[in-house]
Amino acid sequence: MDIKSALASQQYAASKLATKPTAQNEQSTNAFTKVAQDFSQTIQQGEKTAMAAMSGGADPHALVQALAQTELAVETAVTVRDKVVKAYQEILRMPV
Repeated sequence: MDIKSALASQQYAASKLATKPTAQNEQSTNAFTKVAQDFSQTIQQGEKTAMAAMSGGADPHALVQALAQTELAVETAVTVRDKVVKAYQEILRMPV
């Protein structure tokens, strides 16, 4: 019984370390946060440029460029979302 208890506690300690956040996980979280903030800034900048163009404060070239950047950002976000959903569906289909 003693050996089994020791082995069980060692395995528990090893699995506990495996679930602990690492510097790499924190970096990926920070990277995701930065990407989300960049996306938000791109959308806000596009909206500001569109509002300025409607009131005559921005030239048409700036409006077209802002709209193109916004469209690219939205398409990228949709593509990433689709890939995450597809991966989640694949995980759900895995046999247990």
